Amino acid sequence: MKLLHVAVGGMVAAGLSFTAANAEMMKFKADLSSAQEVPANDSKGKGKAEITIDSATKEITFKVDFEGLSGDAVAAHIHGPAAAGANAGVELNIGMLGGLKSPIQGKTTLTDAQLADITGGKTYVNVHTAANKGGEVRGQIVK
Repeated sequence: MKLLHVAVGGMVAAGLSFTAANAEMMKFKADLSSAQEVPANDSKGKGKAEITIDSATKEITFKVDFEGLSGDAVAAHIHGPAAAGANAGVELNIGMLGGLKSPIQGKTTLTDAQLADITGGKTYVNVHTAANKGGEVRGQIVK
């Protein structure tokens, strides 16, 4: 009986090690511009987002830099699911998590649906201002 207990314990430990070994740190980015907004606007603003997701824990870490906006950022989100050129609802309110001054930085845990949308290329980062309530700069999140 003791031998069986040791064997099962070893298999469980090996399984946990196997799961941890399969974890992946996935890197994504988005280049933000007013031309990508739908509809586009004439803002001179621009920016970039750097996103890392731990596939084992579903933790997302993000940094969004922007400059040249028409005014202060009033909101920042990850929207989806949507392809480039299409609009979608808010999936993640990153402005609430990381503030509204550049750079916006933070981390949180994704749902399975959010993870699938981001890894499937169906999300975008959007920074909103008072002059451009629907979004001033936007960028599709890509691997």
